[in-house]
Amino acid sequence: MSSLFNLNADWKTDRGEAALAEVHRSIALPKGTWRRFAAFLGPGYMVAVGYMDPGNWATSLAGGSKFGYALLVVALVSNLMAIVLQSLCARLAIASGRDLAQACRDAFPKLVTIPLWLAAEIAIIATDIAEVIGTAIGLNLLFGIPLELGVLITALDVFLILWLQKKGFRWLEAFIITLLGVIALCFGVQIVLADPDWGGVVRGFAPTVDILRNPEMLYLALGILGATVMPHNLYLHSAIVQTRAYGETIEEKREALKFATIDSTVALMFALLINASILILAAASFHATGQTAVAELGDAHQLLGPLLGSGIAPSLFAIALLACGLNSTVTATLAGQAVMEGFLQIRLPPWLRRLATRALAIVPAAGVTLYYGSAGTGKLLILTQVVLSLQLSFAVVPLVMFTADRAKMGALAAPRWLVALAILIAVVIIALNAKLLLDFIG
Repeated sequence: MSSLFNLNADWKTDRGEAALAEVHRSIALPKGTWRRFAAFLGPGYMVAVGYMDPGNWATSLAGGSKFGYALLVVALVSNLMAIVLQSLCARLAIASGRDLAQACRDAFPKLVTIPLWLAAEIAIIATDIAEVIGTAIGLNLLFGIPLELGVLITALDVFLILWLQKKGFRWLEAFIITLLGVIALCFGVQIVLADPDWGGVVRGFAPTVDILRNPEMLYLALGILGATVMPHNLYLHSAIVQTRAYGETIEEKREALKFATIDSTVALMFALLINASILILAAASFHATGQTAVAELGDAHQLLGPLLGSGIAPSLFAIALLACGLNSTVTATLAGQAVMEGFLQIRLPPWLRRLATRALAIVPAAGVTLYYGSAGTGKLLILTQVVLSLQLSFAVVPLVMFTADRAKMGALAAPRWLVALAILIAVVIIALNAKLLLDFIG
């Protein structure tokens, strides 16, 4: 077993050409601590997009409408887990010069890497299906475009991505951050209109044994946990953090790790703010008025106007959903490129890679919307979260293994306390996602 996984040994091959080579080390770091820190801001926000995708929206809406503010603590714990795992991604990339896909290729035999690559590709396709559905629903709610046509329109986003990539990686990051600002503004206004019980909000962040005693509450809690950490985010972060030209000395790498960790931590706290806002909005608007079974995005949109007494609330909800779908499109494309290049060293033009992934996502999404309508899209959205849950362990376990290995990481290997915490998080996530899968099958 030890020889199979090449444990306690240095990387077995040269890391080769970096994934996303066209932007690798393309962002120079200026002199001055604060200016260098500012240059590191960006990748964390691109990663944060994956923590507020339509799957998170569905679970947060269901949790808030059914149980009020009680599940806010689950969103908090999930986010803290994500912060630890994403910090390990930055550590792996900066210490070894490899993203997670390259590290798997260099550490494991093909007997292991090929299944890992397939698992990563399946996760990215599942993520893209959720983005197709979310964007199509956003177009339908905002402009009245039929879901079937909206699904097809999502294929055009490839041209947006190509244009942004040609202008430079910082333009991509600026696009992501701008849309995140739009999402935050939309939910900020809706929260003001909903006028939640702020005392209840504060109490919702405190642990409660009711989650363990109530099977239905536990199931939704597991859903929030299961929909939070996305496999493709681990591959993506370890690739895009290397867009910074941080140098090769230990001191330079330590500084880069510090700045990258701050960047991802702050960005993920922003993601928590958005996810908590969705849950708070559902609790204040639906749970407080007796609407305890709202889980569909379309249902939430229709109910917000009458409940909040404002015609602008549904439009803000739809705008935020559309912005979320567009954001996720960019990050899923980059993740897919990093996975294919890292595992297989196959380099496709970005437009071809994007069209291939989107085609695989559009076929099931279009089929379901044509045959089942909006109710079917909701079920397909849940299915994508189950698929992602199944794939998660295939990314988390190698990540923890690599960052704990001093032979591979050198002086920047994770300290023992962090390794212990990461192992605990990995075990919890795997166990909870396994339960979600079993419940889904049952």
